[in-house]
Amino acid sequence: MSFKQIIEESSQKKESNIILALDLPPTELDVLLHKTLMILDAVEGQICAVKFNRHLILPLGLFAGVQKLLKRAKEYDLPTIMDCKINDVGSTNKIIAEHYYNSGFDALTANPFVGWKEGMQPVFETAKQYDRGVILLVFMSHEGSSEGYGQEVFVEKTQLPTSQYEIFAQKALEWGADGVVVGATYPERIRRVHSILGKSVPIYSPGVGVQGGKIEDAVRGGARYLIVGRAITMTEDPLQAAKSLKVTAQKAISVL
Repeated sequence: MSFKQIIEESSQKKESNIILALDLPPTELDVLLHKTLMILDAVEGQICAVKFNRHLILPLGLFAGVQKLLKRAKEYDLPTIMDCKINDVGSTNKIIAEHYYNSGFDALTANPFVGWKEGMQPVFETAKQYDRGVILLVFMSHEGSSEGYGQEVFVEKTQLPTSQYEIFAQKALEWGADGVVVGATYPERIRRVHSILGKSVPIYSPGVGVQGGKIEDAVRGGARYLIVGRAITMTEDPLQAAKSLKVTAQKAISVL
């Protein structure tokens, strides 16, 4: 079963398209692990997947504390995504992907800026070998994202200038990506990417809440999954925050 199918099944089962980003600020290791587990335990019924990044990997250790989190997510039948943004030469990318897949992650994120040959190709080949997923960055959620992903590029094949993120959306189709990341803070970019991808490649949108992205705009634009971190993890009541976000997302989907 592909990662696209795994997360879609989870979304249907949980009746949610919210992905929890467990990106907690640094603190004592025991406290960090305990708090992260508490949040996951509280909101597991409101989310469809869990995303990790180096906020947790670096202090807790990939084959140490992080394993407790991955095990708990599996107990809740929640797919896990490693937001590592792979972005190196192919030989290094392959080893990075192998480590994350061997540790138990179901999918990882990768940056298409490095290209296919001796760049992304080994990542996709490794994902196929492990039967795991690859999600490509197409337009990130922060303010400076347009400096890279939004720049105009002259395409030799068409002899026309094209936005970098549109080229990456096309690459996602060509390479067989399991998903793409487009920030909820840029709903017009979501719409454009969705017009390229259709239903073939789902859009994952981070930036909801603290960064200013709105669920309704992202969903209307074509986002399939909403990645939410601080709007849940930094609140006094993560469960209530997650419930509210889930309801808002389901209402937005119901009027499409």
